[in-house]
Amino acid sequence: MSGFARFLLGRWARRRWVHLILGGALAMPYVLVGEVVVGPLLGARYGFNSLPLQLLSFAAGLPLAAITALFPLTRPMSAAAVRALYGIDGDRLADGPARTWPARRRTAAWFTLHLGFGGVISGMSLAVPPFAAVLIALPVVSWLRDSPLDLPEVLDHTWALALSPVVGVASLIALAACAAVSGRLLARWAPRLLGPTPEDRLAAAERRAADLAVRNRLARELHDSVGHALSAVTLQASAARRVLDTDLDFVREALAAIEDTTRRTVGELDAVLGVLRESDDRATAPAPTLADLDALLRRTRAGGLRVTVAGEPDCARLPPLLSREAYRIIQEALSNALKHGCAEGPVTLSLARDDAELSITVDNPASSRPLSRPGGGHGLRGMTDRARLLGGTVEAGATGGVWRLRARLPLSGETCP
Repeated sequence: MSGFARFLLGRWARRRWVHLILGGALAMPYVLVGEVVVGPLLGARYGFNSLPLQLLSFAAGLPLAAITALFPLTRPMSAAAVRALYGIDGDRLADGPARTWPARRRTAAWFTLHLGFGGVISGMSLAVPPFAAVLIALPVVSWLRDSPLDLPEVLDHTWALALSPVVGVASLIALAACAAVSGRLLARWAPRLLGPTPEDRLAAAERRAADLAVRNRLARELHDSVGHALSAVTLQASAARRVLDTDLDFVREALAAIEDTTRRTVGELDAVLGVLRESDDRATAPAPTLADLDALLRRTRAGGLRVTVAGEPDCARLPPLLSREAYRIIQEALSNALKHGCAEGPVTLSLARDDAELSITVDNPASSRPLSRPGGGHGLRGMTDRARLLGGTVEAGATGGVWRLRARLPLSGETCP
């Protein structure tokens, strides 16, 4: 019994009933226009007192509603109402306007059904409750029987008068059942008629891919710039603490490197966050390139890592994007060497350029590579992503007791999406 009551007057049943009444309200202008068309054809001046004329006007107005529903903005407005009043998951309904004709036709079908069902249920909601109230009160309110309500003659019989409250209650239950069934039907049809088309799903997938690309870019930039700076500062401070009483010159150099590292990292962080402030007119610090490699090496050496460099390509002749990504790859490789035990041996950085590509090779003792730590392993993936975006490759592994990372970045390759 309680399940039947929820079916008739539960929360979603009541909300769908409201949606149907809204449909009836939206149908009224179309009914009036239909009456203007149908009335002269039937020789009737006013149709409010004629139920057949009202029904004909209603039927004539629905095609007009279907035509007006072809406008693209009809779908998002209808979908918003369905989400609020029908409890349908948002991903089952389209978000944006209907751009294709199949989507517009489905929206027009939904709009017509909404107004059709809504007009009928709204009319019943206006007429049935007063009629049911009169039937329920008729046996106990005697003046109703003598009032000019034009009641059916059958109610003059005693048995009909006794059954009139039952008929009144049944009429209310029938009204609620009609509204509930209509709401259920529209809830079932809504995803089919207002759901996303293949074109909508493709557009949504492209938007998600673009958002994911921006998030991955931010993650790489923050990992490589801030992560390297924190690793370098930690090791520089640790080295300075160990020789604080014996080598003041080294301590001064380490503190100066910490100051320079933090100052530059603040500028790089501002450049990274500038991606999130694209509408902001304030200028942000430029991202570092291979022209800043000497400063990076100086800060890395201040942390105690011995770095030797072989080859110095002309940075001014490199494409700006390639120069930036190459700097980040080298920065991450040196950061890994700092974190993974610099005391075991020197790091060799080799840069080579020919007419086709820029090659970056970083060698350090293989024993310095630690086991994977929880949450780690993003550095190599980030370097691989950076190279892939330029059409290049990154290879890393232990060979002959040396951990070698080699990146090949084409000079004229197109960036990948």
